[in-house]
Amino acid sequence: MGSITDGKSRYHHGDLRNALIEAALELAAEGGPERVVLREAARSVGVSPTAAYRHFSGQLDLLEAVKTRGQLALADSMVQAVRALPAVDDPGEAAVRRAEAIGRGYVRFAIEHPGLYRTAFCRTTADDGDFAGLEIPEERPEFAAFVLLSETLDVLAATGRMRPENRPAAEVAAWSAVHGLSLLILDGPLAHLPADQRDAVVDRTLTTIVAGLTR
Repeated sequence: MGSITDGKSRYHHGDLRNALIEAALELAAEGGPERVVLREAARSVGVSPTAAYRHFSGQLDLLEAVKTRGQLALADSMVQAVRALPAVDDPGEAAVRRAEAIGRGYVRFAIEHPGLYRTAFCRTTADDGDFAGLEIPEERPEFAAFVLLSETLDVLAATGRMRPENRPAAEVAAWSAVHGLSLLILDGPLAHLPADQRDAVVDRTLTTIVAGLTR
């Protein structure tokens, strides 16, 4: 997976909003949500704060845009992990491997882009990114990763690898486990594991999660 922003942001006439988001993505990559400051983004693209405020009401508005981009980038990492899988003839086995792969793509994104990962899940005063229920929200890009997980578990159930009674809210259980592992690696006692041991822990955790879902 390449750079989230594909190089330093540049302001192009008529696209200042996107240029500010790109600059803010770089700030998030450098230091997480605390670094996402509207004035700094404006300075990065060479415009005045007044010009930036024409596109964002304030820092939290910009942060919400960066959070959404972060969630989309996370989902893309999950998709890329699935695309890298070799083809198999058994649909059930393919579903199991897909479930493990999206978890691997999730954790890999956290490891490779810790600042943006933290930003993608930071809390703000806006609550538009919160769940009102466990049903999949429609056409909400900030839930892209959750939708991918839910669809993957639907395939596990459809191929008979997951019992119907195990399906309700299974995405929350799986999400909690993978997100918790990611935070242990980023900010917890697993932060200094050698890469080979860390990867072994990730693989073992994902295998255990999927085994529990399909028992």
